[in-house]
Amino acid sequence: MIAIDHVLLSDQIFKEQFVCDLSKCKGACCVDGDAGAPLNKNELKEIDAVQEAVLPYLSEQSRAEIDRQGRYVYDKEYGWVTPTINSAICVYGITDKDGIVKCGIEQAYLDGKVKWKKPISCHLFPIIVKQSRDGVTEFANYEPREDNCKAACALGKKLKVPVYKFLKEPLIRKFGEDFYNAMDATAESMKERR
Repeated sequence: MIAIDHVLLSDQIFKEQFVCDLSKCKGACCVDGDAGAPLNKNELKEIDAVQEAVLPYLSEQSRAEIDRQGRYVYDKEYGWVTPTINSAICVYGITDKDGIVKCGIEQAYLDGKVKWKKPISCHLFPIIVKQSRDGVTEFANYEPREDNCKAACALGKKLKVPVYKFLKEPLIRKFGEDFYNAMDATAESMKERR
């Protein structure tokens, strides 16, 4: 583990390589899981704020589930999460013409309809961040899905892109630019020690 500020980062974030390969996984991370996408309390307000702009992007089934379950739900194990349809696809997931599941919130963002991109847990995946019980320390671990992320791991190795470089934008969004620069400097010093 590597400590930067209040965050403990797993070594794999620096050592492993990863580049999403949506043509192969078809956006499986939006479909497969024990619950919907984890949300922090601030993100509940963000979902409320973007809801009207995002609804037109969603399927009829997704809109019906939001009406039935709400915009977000509380899970005993994971806390606040996005609702899912039949414990599978996130209600904010949309399927494109190639059968790839993408985020309806992100599509609204890309179209300039909203200013919030998507939940940070989705943006950071396959890095999963958890808070310590005392709320002081955050733990960031590299946790790709064994089957679904196999193609992304292979593409990352082929292109030689470390996890932290692939996830530069969400890491800066979550922790700030100075934090990311410290990560980059740490990675460089790790290389020198090899």
